Amino acid sequence: MNFELTRFLMVKRIFYIWCLLSGVLVQSCGMARAAQERRYEFPDIFNIAYTPDTLHRCQGWFTDAGSWMGFTLPEKSAPVAGPCGPYSLDMYSRQWVAQSAVELLRIGGATARLDSTCYYPGELRLWLRSGKGNIEERLNFINPRTALLTFGNPNGRELQFGGRGWNAKVTLSSHSRSVIASLPDGEKVVITFPVGSRIALTNGNYRCTLRGARNGCIAISFLTEGEDALSALPEIESTVDAPDPLLAASAARWEGYLNSVLRQDLNRDYDRIAVKAITTLISNKRVARGGLLHDGIIPSHAVGYFVGFWAWDSWRFSAGAAKFDPELAKNNIRAMFDYQQPDGMIIDCIYTNPKDNNARDSKPPLVCWAVDEIYKATGDKLFLAEMYPQLLSYYKWWFAKRDHDRNGICEYGSTDGTLEAAAWESGMDNAIRFDDVKMLKNDGYSDAWSMDQESVDLNCYLALECKLLRKFAKILGKEFDAPDNTPRLADYFFDPEKGFFFDRKLGSGKLVAMPGCEAYTPLWTEIATPEQVKKMLPTLRDTGKFSTFIPFPTIAADNPKYNPRGYWRGPIWLDQTYFAIRGLRNYGYHEEADRYTEQVFKRLDGLIGDAPIHENYDTHTGARLKAPHFSWSASHLLLLYSDLATH
Repeated sequence: MNFELTRFLMVKRIFYIWCLLSGVLVQSCGMARAAQERRYEFPDIFNIAYTPDTLHRCQGWFTDAGSWMGFTLPEKSAPVAGPCGPYSLDMYSRQWVAQSAVELLRIGGATARLDSTCYYPGELRLWLRSGKGNIEERLNFINPRTALLTFGNPNGRELQFGGRGWNAKVTLSSHSRSVIASLPDGEKVVITFPVGSRIALTNGNYRCTLRGARNGCIAISFLTEGEDALSALPEIESTVDAPDPLLAASAARWEGYLNSVLRQDLNRDYDRIAVKAITTLISNKRVARGGLLHDGIIPSHAVGYFVGFWAWDSWRFSAGAAKFDPELAKNNIRAMFDYQQPDGMIIDCIYTNPKDNNARDSKPPLVCWAVDEIYKATGDKLFLAEMYPQLLSYYKWWFAKRDHDRNGICEYGSTDGTLEAAAWESGMDNAIRFDDVKMLKNDGYSDAWSMDQESVDLNCYLALECKLLRKFAKILGKEFDAPDNTPRLADYFFDPEKGFFFDRKLGSGKLVAMPGCEAYTPLWTEIATPEQVKKMLPTLRDTGKFSTFIPFPTIAADNPKYNPRGYWRGPIWLDQTYFAIRGLRNYGYHEEADRYTEQVFKRLDGLIGDAPIHENYDTHTGARLKAPHFSWSASHLLLLYSDLATH
């Protein structure tokens, strides 16, 4: 072998080794970057394994960025070689577009099979294999319309994709490198493949073949009614051709969420609870659509009738979201005020179809609290200035339309005179304190009715709203000109003999002496005096009443009317538990508040595991009740996490 040939082969070998090492280094750096993302510390944050057409009920979807579509991971017992879905999440459609719109059929000519899956915050991961190679897929939302399914194909094997189990109403068509699945209601799913893909439509399905691609991405885009698929294609194709900046922005968004909330002084289990709370709230974000004129947070994407915005739910969600996404928190509030009535009322709930909005009642006034949480997180005076006139108008509405005897103490009520709507206005639909309530017509208005009962929680909420409106007015250089009856409330609703707060009947002035969660509100709003709190402690600490396995139920656990599954007649609602715990903290009982918080964190079923956060829980067992993936509970878990002092 001559010298030149030997030299050439040596250089070639060195170059090959350098390329190999460079590839390893690049891959290692990529893994290092991934490892630095905090979301990968929290695998299988929720169990959303569900293959469509299996017999049990789907418990929730992977959705992000406010999208109106969601996906699940396939079940091991009913495997599919790709993410399941998408699923249309609006309450008026609620349908699977496909069992899997993008299934990996073959790797190198051999049948692809599902190996394993994982749900990280903001990302689904699937590992697929065949006798010819292994593929890793990641699904990330890069905006409300589009999720990117990225894949790694280290051996450059030929890949074949197709759909599985299309909705019978779907019509498939193709254009360039996209497959368009159209539904009769106007919703569409556009699946866009990389340059060089070969697509064929046959027998109501498609096949897409990719050759030699070691990595790439596929866009799954969801278009709502009125959006034209062909007009959307150029933007979608550019996303597929240059995905890296968009994926990096999605990762940075999630990194920002977690870094805004997670502490350095709590254990990993408690961090996991906070991450579950964030993930729940973001999973329930929806961008503006139809009658929802701003982005906001729904109570639960997993339950069709909860796909809308409710007033006091929104105030709670905004208080939680202010910690990691204040712009979402602001828009969530704006969405409800888009429907503020001329008299200042904020209506109960709104939907994508406004004909279903409920204006028969309002909801408990907690909005200034939410706005204050946003202000504390952002210092945004412009937002305060925007909201202040509307907040003041809503506050005044309560005294105009919900004070039957004009004594400055308000009642829950309705616009139509029904007790049903008045109970809804309280937010505690079937609370035992309302069992003997009657409705009274308020003078001077055709649309103003009150319960014959003044509620302690309502008036404490109003006192907090008043305090915060005064704060906002001072910041903005405005004059506060509205009623303030705060000094009267502590003695007005407190029974010194029983050592507890109760509602009071109109006319007779009799206290409704059935101890319930409404008594936590004077502690949370700091209306109670320190002496009153001391008198309450024996009842609050009684393990047969309120210091139960999960602390602070909606009524005393020894009440004959207590029902462990009775909605507001027994179960744990985490907002009320939060009010009680935070209330104790307000009066200096920090160690006790920490102990109760840890009871909640450790004892709620599945909270530290992979179960969804639920609407309410069994007082004595911590069992999950009602709707899963519930934003209300998530918000208050986040607030409890933030307050916890124990290391």
